[in-house]
Amino acid sequence: MGNDRVYNFSAGPSMLPLEVLERAGAEITNYQGSGMSVMEMSHRSKVFQKIFDDTQAKFRQLFCVPEGYKILFLQGGASSQFSAAPLNLIGRTGKADYAVTGNFSNIAYKEAKKYGAIRLAASSEDRNHTYIPTQDQLQLDPEASYFYYCANNTIYGTEWQYVPDTGSVPIVCDMSSDILSRPVDVSKYGVIFAGAQKNMAPAGLTVVIIREDLAGHELPYTPLMMNYKTMIDKDSMYNTPPCWCIYMLGLVLDWLEAQGGVPGMEAIKHKKAQMLYDVLDRSKLFTCAAEAGSRSDMNVTFRSVSEELNDKFVQEAAAAGFTNLKGHRNVGGMRASIYNAMPTEGIEKLCDFIQDFDKKN
Repeated sequence: MGNDRVYNFSAGPSMLPLEVLERAGAEITNYQGSGMSVMEMSHRSKVFQKIFDDTQAKFRQLFCVPEGYKILFLQGGASSQFSAAPLNLIGRTGKADYAVTGNFSNIAYKEAKKYGAIRLAASSEDRNHTYIPTQDQLQLDPEASYFYYCANNTIYGTEWQYVPDTGSVPIVCDMSSDILSRPVDVSKYGVIFAGAQKNMAPAGLTVVIIREDLAGHELPYTPLMMNYKTMIDKDSMYNTPPCWCIYMLGLVLDWLEAQGGVPGMEAIKHKKAQMLYDVLDRSKLFTCAAEAGSRSDMNVTFRSVSEELNDKFVQEAAAAGFTNLKGHRNVGGMRASIYNAMPTEGIEKLCDFIQDFDKKN
């Protein structure tokens, strides 16, 4: 890669497209003749308002967000939505269903218990979150105010390959680690949210897509900054939004469009993931952590036959320019996070490295 850049397999913050970084670098001191950086300008200025409006419009187009849904650019990370979702939605019946398939959905489940009667509709803990429950394994309450799940489990390397059928119960989904990597029928969801630092922009921005009729029913003690209706009414600008991150999202969306949009990216990312899984499945040393049929295209988790070899692999990989491959402590082994910005070349070279390591050890 140019400029001695490494192949960064971090789970987040993750790598950004090189073209985006170069464009941002060229504009960093003087954005389009304004005489200032986007980091310096008022969020109330006409210059930034155009950046905001254009980014919001591009996101609506590329993610196919239909009318009747609002796109919010917020702060607080996806974790803030673990509280915001129940605070804003649970008031209808006081009940909600949660599917726990990994670390972050488990945190969200525990947080929601503060605000109502939260039911565990499904869990994959019995096999250390190596699989995604099937539709017939979901125990759904038709009186739930909403059903919650996390689309991709970054730590464990699993991904939902279907949208749960919940009848008339709205779905709330954390798409932090696979948003913009595959087409989504937004109309099947009540709320979609995602932290930006994996597929969209630098850390600091949280995108929330909400069906408008679900807002305005918040619990009376909902904090001001977590009130969806407040943020809708102020178009995400009740206070200063994460201006630089919104600008960077706009650049990433331009790059994504050049890749063929979300459908084009889906083909690219699936090809990358399959290439890596094929090499691991043929290996004598390595095995994949996630079960076939539940494997993530974003986070590939794998391990060798011993902890000593795991450590050796991570160290030698880093020396060869493949960084952040050490797995999360809950899973161990290795994890290759191959978000949208990871070039196919990076996967090809990692596959060569794995095969070479396999032969030598």
